[in-house]
Amino acid sequence: MDQLTYGDIKAATERIAGHIRPVTLAPVDPLDPVGPVESVDPGAIRTADRGAEAPEVWLALEYMQHTGSFKARGAQNFIQAHREAGALPEAGVTIASGGNAGLACAWAAQQQGIPATVFLPATAPAVKVARLRSYGADVRLVGTEYAEALAACEDFAATTGALTSHAYDHPLIAAGAGTLLEEIHARLPGLDTVVVAVGGGGLFAGVATAARHHGIRTVAVEPENCRALNAAIEAGRPVDVTVDSVAADSLGARRTSAMALHAAQQDGVQSVLVPDSEIVRARQTLWDQRRVAVEHGAATALAALTAAGSAYRPAPGEKVAVVLCGANTDPGDLVP
Repeated sequence: MDQLTYGDIKAATERIAGHIRPVTLAPVDPLDPVGPVESVDPGAIRTADRGAEAPEVWLALEYMQHTGSFKARGAQNFIQAHREAGALPEAGVTIASGGNAGLACAWAAQQQGIPATVFLPATAPAVKVARLRSYGADVRLVGTEYAEALAACEDFAATTGALTSHAYDHPLIAAGAGTLLEEIHARLPGLDTVVVAVGGGGLFAGVATAARHHGIRTVAVEPENCRALNAAIEAGRPVDVTVDSVAADSLGARRTSAMALHAAQQDGVQSVLVPDSEIVRARQTLWDQRRVAVEHGAATALAALTAAGSAYRPAPGEKVAVVLCGANTDPGDLVP
């Protein structure tokens, strides 16, 4: 399926209502260094031209979602939709992922009372394994690379009949992610733009599809060296890209989904790239100004506003929501 519809988003919204945490929204003061200015230097902000109306910027704190990221939405929608269709096997659900998708899959399975089998390389950090098991998952450690874990997951599904989930490339996963924009739109009437980081494209595809329905522009932000969507837009088709970024742990897909590319080719979408140095700075600024510790992937969205010379700058009076999508991170590298 290359095209996601707004009907898919609406169905997901109704399906997962009451099973996920509604997003929290926090305003950004025009004088706040987190805001949309050319420089995060407070002195530059104070001396900026105040003749024009400042943009109205909000942070969507989706990192407060179950399991610490937006992935809970798609995982919940995926499992519930299969349950409604009578297509949930006794063997439950399986996935190869030690990241946010694996955590969300295990959590959603636990919520729905079905087994979850998660495959990881044997090199996976013990803390991830422990957290997966805390959600009741059967964790299988296989090989030393993700590809080996994925192959084992596929063999397990073929042998047991377990339902295979995916981190981003499935319409039910993307539609679940799109419910986030429905909530933001309902809470922020007159929203002009939503800014979202892009990895494989599940969150982007869902958000952009819902945003287009409401006449809202989507700014898709990627690290300069993790640009699967940007490269696909240039090529006109999904292509493999090099993955080399501080945000690669959550945005490091080598190829975007066809759904994400289709969404990006519609009106009202802008693709923006930001350097790692600006991602690191945006993440540190969130910590310095708000004591918020997010993943580098989440800070990538904010970097589109704070990076010097960025291709995206909110217009005077523009109402913008910046999605902070996850916080499963080690805060040890944040400067006190």
